[in-house]
Amino acid sequence: MTSVTKLQVENNVFPSIMVKPPNSNNTFFLGGAGHRGLVIEGKFVKFSVIGVYLEENAVSFLPAKWKGKSSEELTHSLEFFRDIVTGPFEKFIRVTLILPLTGKQFSEKVAGNCVAILKAIGTYSDVESQAIAKFLNVFQSETFSPGASILFTQSPLGSLTISFSEDDSVPGTGNAVIENKPLSEAVLESIIGKHGVSPAAKCSLAKRVSEMLEKSNVEVSV
Repeated sequence: MTSVTKLQVENNVFPSIMVKPPNSNNTFFLGGAGHRGLVIEGKFVKFSVIGVYLEENAVSFLPAKWKGKSSEELTHSLEFFRDIVTGPFEKFIRVTLILPLTGKQFSEKVAGNCVAILKAIGTYSDVESQAIAKFLNVFQSETFSPGASILFTQSPLGSLTISFSEDDSVPGTGNAVIENKPLSEAVLESIIGKHGVSPAAKCSLAKRVSEMLEKSNVEVSV
């Protein structure tokens, strides 16, 4: 695998490699990381930092059409990020809080973004509505202090494993598993998709994957 480096975002370090996160036996590399914030009363306030990890062999799965594209081209390509979201490889997301947040606040915001995504692409049905309800319920009694982490392990088959940590460590098991592929993909798309909540993570992912593809032996089709 192409060598990767760790990243520091604010005071949080995202290691270059993640070995066997909850509900996975695979090794992941750090695709990219960045902050997530909002403008409040004219001031940009950072709420969390987000790291997106991809299964070790993800680069070989990405279409050869992306090799040779600059990080700027990838950053502005919705199709590129859609290929990341839907690619047949596992993903792992670590959200570490900068400011305190209740589970209800976090889950309602994420769920709202996911519903909007699912409705936009036409995959929101009663099944997804039930999955959203379960998602909200998992977070209902949680409270996250600064430095705490919310973790998502995503299987290409559709499992979304949700885990919690009081710091940046990764627990061996998950708190809940939701079997719904559209929702699982929507969680990642809500971060790096068209209206992704972390443009910084998107830019980081595009830059690092562009460099990895350039160094890889993936052949460009003619």
